[in-house]
Amino acid sequence: MSENIGRIVGVNGNLLTVEFEKPVVQNEVAYAALGESRLKAEVIRVRGRYAELQVFEDTTGLKEGDRVDFTGELLSVELGPGLLTQIFDGLQNPLPKLAEECGFFLQRGRYLEALPREAKWAFTPAAKAGQTVTAGETIGSVPEGIFQHRIMVPFGLRGQLTVDGVAAAGAYTVDGVVAKLRDADGVVHEVRLMQRWPVKIPIRAYAERLRPTEPLATKVRIVDTFFPVARGGTYCIPGPFGAGKTVLQQITSRYADVDIVIVAACGERAGEVVETLREFPALTDPRTGKSLMERTLIICNTSSMPVAAREASVYTAVTIAEYYRQMGLNVLLLADSTSRWAQALREMSGRLEEIPGEEAFPAYLESVIASFYERGGIVKLKDGSLGSVTIGGTVSPAGGNFEEPVTQSTLKVVGAFHGLSRERSDQRRYPAIHPLESWSKYEGVVPSEQVALARRMLIQGNDVNQMMKVVGEEGTSIDDFTVYLKAEYVDAVYLQQDAYHAVDAATPADRQTYVFGRIVKILKTKMAFESKDAARKFFQHLTQATKDWNRAEQTSEEFGALEARIEKMVAEVTDYA
Repeated sequence: MSENIGRIVGVNGNLLTVEFEKPVVQNEVAYAALGESRLKAEVIRVRGRYAELQVFEDTTGLKEGDRVDFTGELLSVELGPGLLTQIFDGLQNPLPKLAEECGFFLQRGRYLEALPREAKWAFTPAAKAGQTVTAGETIGSVPEGIFQHRIMVPFGLRGQLTVDGVAAAGAYTVDGVVAKLRDADGVVHEVRLMQRWPVKIPIRAYAERLRPTEPLATKVRIVDTFFPVARGGTYCIPGPFGAGKTVLQQITSRYADVDIVIVAACGERAGEVVETLREFPALTDPRTGKSLMERTLIICNTSSMPVAAREASVYTAVTIAEYYRQMGLNVLLLADSTSRWAQALREMSGRLEEIPGEEAFPAYLESVIASFYERGGIVKLKDGSLGSVTIGGTVSPAGGNFEEPVTQSTLKVVGAFHGLSRERSDQRRYPAIHPLESWSKYEGVVPSEQVALARRMLIQGNDVNQMMKVVGEEGTSIDDFTVYLKAEYVDAVYLQQDAYHAVDAATPADRQTYVFGRIVKILKTKMAFESKDAARKFFQHLTQATKDWNRAEQTSEEFGALEARIEKMVAEVTDYA
C-alpha cells in the first residue's frame, strides 16, 4: 500500500487532476483505484498541491474523490535477457501472454512483468573480486539468440565501485543476484541479470559520443546511393497514406546492416499493425536464414488504444535500443508513425489548456521531437567497442502536405529526408521516394561526383518533361528528348527496385558502386539517333536489358553476358563526332 495518497478532483478524458499532500515528482508513476482495478498513470504537470496525470487506460468510471496511489518511481522499463522476439505494448506488457490471460479484449488495469521470471540463463562471469568498475561496464554475459547479452553495472550507479564478489558460472533467473558492488561510501549494491531504467532519461553510461560518418547499408539503391543514412544517424520518411512507408520500413528492417531491429508501432491503424505482427515471424533473416523475429523486438500501440500509450511506446522503444547499444551492438529503431505520437501530444496539451502552437500542436513540439531523435547516435563504450542506434521515423502528414508542423519539426533535426510521393506511388515507381525533393547530409556508398551528375540528369529530364507537357514532343529537340530518356532510364533501372525478386530486392554496397559507375558512363555518352522514335525504342530495349542485369547474380555468367550486351548496345548509338 502506498504511503503517498491523492484524491481525484477532476477528470477530463484520460487526464486526471489530483490533489496530494506529500511531495510528488514529474514523470512519477501513480495508480488510480477503480474498484478492484488499478489504472496506471504518469504525472505530467505539478502545480502547487495539484498534479495532472495522463492515464494509460480508458478512464470510464473514475470520479471525483477516487483514490490515487503515488509510487515514488519514474515510468521505467525492465532491461535484461529475454527482450528479443517479444511483442510489447507501450508499458512493456508482453502482448501474447496478456492475450492468453485476457482473451481477445484486453482488460483495464492488467499489467504483467516484461521479462519471464521462471526462465534461466547461462551466466558466464567476466569481472573478478577486487576489480574496480563503473556504470555500464560488463560483469558477465548470457547467450541470447545469436548475441552475447552483456550483464552490466547498473546505469544509475555513480563513481567507481569495487567488485565484492561475482557468482560462479551457472543458470540464473533474471532476479538472480550475480554480483555485489561496494561504492565509495561502503554501501553494497546487488547486480541482477535484470535492471530497471526510466524511459524519459537517456542512458549515458559510455565513454564518448561520436559523429556518425560510416554509411549504413540498407541495400535499397535510392537510399544508399542518393539519400544515404549513416550508422548512428537519423532520418525520416514522410508521405501520404498508401505511398509505401510501412513497406519501406519492413524492407529496411530485413536487409539493413544492423544487429537488432526495434519497431515502435505508435498509433498506426490496427490493420497495419496486425499485418506487421503476422509478417515479421514469417520473414527469413538473410543473415542467419532463421526467422527475422529472432533479432527483432516490437513495441505495439494501435490507434484504437489510449493516446497516452503512444508516447510511452516511443520512449520504451528508444530506451531498449540504447540498452542494446551499450552492448556494442548496432540497433535500428523504426518509429511508425511519429505523427500519431504528435497527435497524442496535441490532445494532451489541449486538455492541459496550454497555449497552442501551429495547427493546435503544443508550442514545445519541436523540442520534444528533437529530444527523441537526439537519443540516437554512435558511441564509444568504456571497453573501446562501438555501439549505435539509428533512428528512422515515418511521418503521416494530412493530405501529404510536407509543410505541416510535425514534418517541419522533424526535418530540422534529422540527417536525411526520404520524402514519399503520391505521384510516384500512383505510377507504381517503388520505392516511391521523390528523387528531387529528398536529401541527405550523410556520405553514401557511391562517389559524390557520380551522384551529382545523375541528379543533374534527373533535374534536366524533369524540366524537359514539364516543357513537353506544354509544347508537346514535336516541339522538343532531339538532344533535349535524349536527356529526358536518359533521366527516365536512371529512374526505371536504378531508383526503382523489385521487392519481390530474390536478387533485385537487396543490392549490396559493392554492387551498387559497380553498377552505378556503369550507368553514369552511359549517361555521359553522347548518343546520335535518326529520330525520336528510334531513341525511344533504343531506351526501351536498354531499360529492359538493364533490369535483367539487376536480377542476375553478380557472380553468375549471366551478369557478365548482360553487361557485355548493354555495352554493345550503347556503342552502336555512340556519337564519336
